[in-house]
Amino acid sequence: QVQLVESGGGLVQAGGSLRLSCAVSGSGFRSDRMGWYRQAPGKQRVLVAAVSGGGRIEYDDSVKGRFTISRDNTKNAVYLQMNSLKPEDTGVYYCNADVFLLSVFGNREVWGQGTLVTVSS
Repeated sequence: QVQLVESGGGLVQAGGSLRLSCAVSGSGFRSDRMGWYRQAPGKQRVLVAAVSGGGRIEYDDSVKGRFTISRDNTKNAVYLQMNSLKPEDTGVYYCNADVFLLSVFGNREVWGQGTLVTVSS
């Protein structure tokens, strides 16, 4: 069983910073693409940032220059450093990973439980 465990959400004032962490737990897997999605109240879940197994990074235009995604393959972890936060960044942030499972010799998509980020104006 592969699971994602997230941490780091909270309440912050506009202009502040937060760092989200996500670790993949389990055995018999390899993490490929990993990323963060945000779901604002009443809206669909959208991609914020992602990093491929080879290190290629993509960001939503709204966070470019403010957020930085990184991964530590030795820890099977992905991080999201969020600076210059804005009220519109508020939402539940979900970690997402595309993992290769040895048990089925195939890829599966795994989601974390979500962590709430609230940015006050």
